[in-house]
Amino acid sequence: MGSNFVYLVAAIAALSGLLFGYDTGVISGALPFIKTQFTLSPEGEGMVVSGVLFGATFSSMISGSLTDKFGRKKVLLTTALLFAAGSVLAAYAPSVDLLVAGRVILGLAIGVASFAAPLYIAEMAPPKVRGTLVAMNQLAIVTGILLSYVIDYYFSASGDWHSMILLGTVPAVLLAIGMLTLPESPRWLVVNEQEDKAGAVLKKVRGTDEVQEEFAEIRTSLAEEKGDWREFFAPHLRSALIIGVGLGMFQQFTGINTVIYYAPKIYKAAGLTSDSVGIMATAGVGLVNLIMTIVSLVLIDRIGRRPLLIIGNLGMLLSLGALSLTFLFNASADVLKFVGIGSTFVYVAFFAISLGPVFWVMISEIYPLRIRGFAMAMATALSWLSNMIVSYTFPVVLDKFGIGATFGGYALITVASLIFCMKLVPETKGLSLESIEKQERKGAFHT
Repeated sequence: MGSNFVYLVAAIAALSGLLFGYDTGVISGALPFIKTQFTLSPEGEGMVVSGVLFGATFSSMISGSLTDKFGRKKVLLTTALLFAAGSVLAAYAPSVDLLVAGRVILGLAIGVASFAAPLYIAEMAPPKVRGTLVAMNQLAIVTGILLSYVIDYYFSASGDWHSMILLGTVPAVLLAIGMLTLPESPRWLVVNEQEDKAGAVLKKVRGTDEVQEEFAEIRTSLAEEKGDWREFFAPHLRSALIIGVGLGMFQQFTGINTVIYYAPKIYKAAGLTSDSVGIMATAGVGLVNLIMTIVSLVLIDRIGRRPLLIIGNLGMLLSLGALSLTFLFNASADVLKFVGIGSTFVYVAFFAISLGPVFWVMISEIYPLRIRGFAMAMATALSWLSNMIVSYTFPVVLDKFGIGATFGGYALITVASLIFCMKLVPETKGLSLESIEKQERKGAFHT
């Protein structure tokens, strides 16, 4: 039962990832109709899109404290309620202000869920499949994005952006029901001196009574920790700090969400003038994202985290360069359409096997238990802050400099990301969370 149960745990928790993906992706198809109804300027478009990002940035900063105080399970349950409330408010908003308010509420839920779900899954999973199970959350995110594109396309003929957003309540209800049936993280229970419950949970998720060694590792890890958030900045964790923050920022500043949020706008610039055709092409991006994320699930615990990051960054760099140069040199209309669509597909494919899932896996692994909540929250918050900056500025920068120069800038940032991953990111494949911590204390991860 244990091996099957841990997959069920991951699947239910990953519903928060599905909501993350749906509520960030749905705006791509809804935005053209919202723009028409409310006569939005480029700055107004940025506000509608980045409302989610503002909420997520704020809530991710406090998500570590919330999960440490109230537990991983209760926090995920609360996010389900926020997802439902935000969807209803945004869908029925009679004004831009209320629409942005609904999007901010959705962002509050997304910010916490993007942190709490990988943490919860990592603390429940055995080492040999931890990377795969945590990456299931990324699979759920891209599934949510693809689902949002399909829903967008279905309602695009009528321009019913209200229904596009409202359907996000369905997985929110499923998440709430599912989390009610799951146990709390055994590691959180040990921290909070509920060792009997922790032992019972470990036996259930492992499917065996032989959990003494893992239980002892958790206890030893706690005994060695000071339990002070300031340890986040201690010398032996400096590399972990740099890795988490760096991966989070590069995940966003390499431009992924310009494609996720603004794909129809990019395709229109490439010559696809129909909103419906643009949304269909965007759905193709979502499908590529889904397929390649599934590929990452197979590879992440086989070839490791670091090789995927290097291969992915190389592919992203080449595709961004192709997109940039095609627009800078004013290619023909047919070439623009081909490269405009093809390069975004290739770019998303390489992102989906690298920075997409690996960031979430790495930050759930590299921090000691007593500060894991705080440390993951900081890395997640900086990722969301970077996301907000990119998404808010993209329509303005695009309007001023054009697609060629804009994506040329993202290509240069990807060069920095590639160098960062090659020089600084260690391999954690197959190691228990406590073993990773021991290596950090020995200086094995020092830069």
